[in-house]
Amino acid sequence: MLTEGKDGSLREAKAKTVVTILLAISFSHLLNDVIQALLPAIYPMLKQEFALDFGQIGLITLTFQMTASILQPVVGLGTDRCPLPYSLAAGMLLSFGGVVLLAFAGSFPMVLTAAALVGLGSSVFHPEASRVGRIASGGRHGLAQSVFQVGGNAGTALGPLLAAAIIVPRGRAHVVWFGLVALAGFIVLLQVGHWYRKRLACIAADRKESGAETETTGLSRGRVTGAIGVLLILIFSKFFYLASMVSYYTFFLIHRFHVSIQTSQVCLFVFLAATAGGTLIGGPIGDRIGRKLVIWISILGAAPFALALPHVSLPWVIALSVPIGVILASAFPSILVYAQELLPGRVGLIGGLFFGLAFGMGGIGSAVLGELADKTSIEHVFLICSFLPLIGLLTAFLPDLHVRKNFRR
Repeated sequence: MLTEGKDGSLREAKAKTVVTILLAISFSHLLNDVIQALLPAIYPMLKQEFALDFGQIGLITLTFQMTASILQPVVGLGTDRCPLPYSLAAGMLLSFGGVVLLAFAGSFPMVLTAAALVGLGSSVFHPEASRVGRIASGGRHGLAQSVFQVGGNAGTALGPLLAAAIIVPRGRAHVVWFGLVALAGFIVLLQVGHWYRKRLACIAADRKESGAETETTGLSRGRVTGAIGVLLILIFSKFFYLASMVSYYTFFLIHRFHVSIQTSQVCLFVFLAATAGGTLIGGPIGDRIGRKLVIWISILGAAPFALALPHVSLPWVIALSVPIGVILASAFPSILVYAQELLPGRVGLIGGLFFGLAFGMGGIGSAVLGELADKTSIEHVFLICSFLPLIGLLTAFLPDLHVRKNFRR
């Protein structure tokens, strides 16, 4: 049970609940992203069953990613003004509906509808979950974002593995068992909602007693806008590349190296597990050495490995996918916290904008790359995408941040 301190004080509540809450939202993120990962994991099955081309595969991802992205900034902006503690659980119910429909969809439009429902669940879940993580962080914002996001990365990695073990051998109808995953997430998030509602009351009382807290970076509006623009471009490079891996890595392996579907999904799991590891270490390192330096290392550092991947043999492809996943994924926690520090007091908006953009870029990237693969080849797609990490050079335009806190009564 997630409980407050008996005296209701903000300090005592933090001391007793921060780890529990961080683990709860991380676990919920894992369950949420296991469900999301089912879609790309069963793409080969859907392609065969409905006779889809790569463009239609990309449209499935686009539908999911756009519904998961368009609403997120709106939800985040709204909850900055009026937090909704139980929206987390409501989002999981939407994902439950998407899972059930995906299991029994009899046509391509029904598959798209199922993808849209799963996407809507994510759009409701992520902004408020990001805010809960920051509130529960005890000031270690990078660590909190890493713990939260690594749950999602782990879920994304487990999805293909579970699909290979449960769905591929038995048929698409067995997707319905993953409805139990959504229901488990709903129960956990109800508990988080209870804690969050009490914490909001604690925060309001503490601010009333000590005075309103404001934060400022000392940067002009133009510098802040420019920095946000750079961060959004970096998110583009990161998630466009990840779209090539998540949606088409299995096809690349099958087409070039003639591996089985199960083997390709295990290879995808290796890559996604590496991204989970990178996410976990990126935030805490950013807390220690600075977020800008982590962004430098994590995005640009993946370039040599990405450039080499399309030109090597299967064992080397698998080996190179590990450092690519670790290095590239370590950027996102630092990017998100850096953006939150650029715009203090807009945690929900930033969470919705950046998670939403991440999903949107993944969807657009998947659709564009699918069409490109149909017109050229899947190998050509991976060759072009190998240059994307070089966009990380734009990190040079990010200012150093020095956030100051002021109190007024």
